Amino acid sequence: MYSVLEKFIRSKGEISSEKIEIITSCFQPANTKRNEILLQYDEVCKWYYFINKGCIRLFTTTKDGTDSSRYFAFEGNFATALPSFIDQKPAQEYLQTIEKSELLRISRKDFYLLVETVPEFAKIYTEILELGFIIAQKRIYGFQGFDALERVKWLIEYQPQLLLRVSNRMVASYLGISPSTLSRIKSKL
Repeated sequence: MYSVLEKFIRSKGEISSEKIEIITSCFQPANTKRNEILLQYDEVCKWYYFINKGCIRLFTTTKDGTDSSRYFAFEGNFATALPSFIDQKPAQEYLQTIEKSELLRISRKDFYLLVETVPEFAKIYTEILELGFIIAQKRIYGFQGFDALERVKWLIEYQPQLLLRVSNRMVASYLGISPSTLSRIKSKL
């Protein structure tokens, strides 16, 4: 159950087996169903998730009930509603598994204890934050001025797994286009 997490940690640099054991002992397994909500809009985020198998989506819903997907994470990655996890205020977004998933979760208390006591884990956290920031910036600034075709091409280049594993409706909401526009563009590519 912990082999994917251990592999992820080891891929980030030299770390002793003892420290790997300390880190993994703070995570607990959580198996979910497809489309299970892990965090409601008005809840405070208490968990950081590592995905062994499956996919997590972070999204909001407009007043008319339309979803707007903000982030997707697949196997071998972390996911949470980070602003709520950090400041302990209501999330104002949802966290959902879109596939049957095998997760490892760590509480906020244990997460920050590891950040403070295991320098290798603090480094991993910094890398996660930096990567998330870069992807968000590329998406935000890249989409400014992009038409629908350019957005789909961007997705093919930077996040192709979304087109393979996520519904057209969710991908379209991530790209800020309609599902029919996405289908039309995909059929031409």
